[in-house]
Amino acid sequence: MGPLQGMKVLDASQIMAGPYCTMVLADLGAEVMKVEKVNGGDDSRQMGPYVNGESTCFFQINRNKKSIALNLKTNEGKEIFYQLAKEADVVVENYRPGVTKSLGIDFESLKKINPGLVYCSISGYGQTGPYSHKGGFDLVAQGMTGLMSMTGEKGMRPMKSGIAVYDIGAGITAAYSILAAFIHKMNTGEGQHVDIALAEIGLPWFTWEAGAYFAEGTIPEATGWRHRVSAPYQAVKTKSGYMMLGCANQRTWERFCEDVAEKPEWLTDPRYKTNLLRNKHVSELEEDIEAVLMHQDTRHWIDLCEKAGVPAGPINNFAEAVQDPHYEARGMIQEVEHPLIGKMKMIGIPAKFSKTPGEVKSPSPLFGQDTIEVLNGLGYDEDSIRNLTKSGAVKTLEEKPILNKK
Repeated sequence: MGPLQGMKVLDASQIMAGPYCTMVLADLGAEVMKVEKVNGGDDSRQMGPYVNGESTCFFQINRNKKSIALNLKTNEGKEIFYQLAKEADVVVENYRPGVTKSLGIDFESLKKINPGLVYCSISGYGQTGPYSHKGGFDLVAQGMTGLMSMTGEKGMRPMKSGIAVYDIGAGITAAYSILAAFIHKMNTGEGQHVDIALAEIGLPWFTWEAGAYFAEGTIPEATGWRHRVSAPYQAVKTKSGYMMLGCANQRTWERFCEDVAEKPEWLTDPRYKTNLLRNKHVSELEEDIEAVLMHQDTRHWIDLCEKAGVPAGPINNFAEAVQDPHYEARGMIQEVEHPLIGKMKMIGIPAKFSKTPGEVKSPSPLFGQDTIEVLNGLGYDEDSIRNLTKSGAVKTLEEKPILNKK
């Protein structure tokens, strides 16, 4: 019984941002009905790698959902969507602006049959503005907002984030915005349209950078493995590799000098007395620190830092990260049984609730897996479903396309 038990979500999104949003809602107990197009479903189903013809990309962010395949370009398919929307609390879509209106499933159309509907649109640039007609891509958003100008090393080629940070960020922003609108609905009965733009959700994350720019006109630049204002707050090299070292304030710097590096003389060195000075002489500081750290391996220094109360940690690759015993103990690595893939691990739920915990209840659905069940629930009999299938208005599990294995 997750905290969102009883919420009904109609998910007309695909690929990543929308499905990530609805996965979060489903993990927390919402009933999510995924509406997929009849010609192959969510495009991420075509993205490898595959196991027994099933996409593991689709598998990872479509758990706890049901799947119905509808052709929204047909009157019959649209009518089924309307019936589902009438009973839904939330609709999530990520078409380009204008497409839902042409299909007749836009907010203005649906609120006529469900005035309390919370309708969330996720698009590249939002429903208004001079760029609203453009498609949205995580990579373009990373460049447009300035993120790539701050990532990587100064003077080198701009670097993107290693993951689709804006797609995921749009999904998270959509999820908490939907919950805010849902609370408003609970209090007033009123639904509303929530407009999420992929290209702008990251701007509020640049809080300190915005403070520096709007106050002094300072434009943040790439600082590589170093922090923009704190030192040492960066990756440092040891005998066996690299680790993260975070002396975010004067006290942790003092502990590092005295209890870890055993270099108390650094505390009186005129170059290193304050954070401002350390940052000014960060290249010299880094050279001095690494000269000490090169005598022992990473684990030795992390252990000393932890004992001294100095923030430090390893720089793991993904395999090392997901094998960390802490994540296992916290339930962040889960395993589920999929009818075609078999047993497969996935990332768990980060929010822990003492009374109403979220749960990975079911794997991602097969394409059209729940079409017949949903139609039966709406009152369609076997002959009607057969006719709908024959006309191309719906697809059922039996007609699931076979994907190429890789």
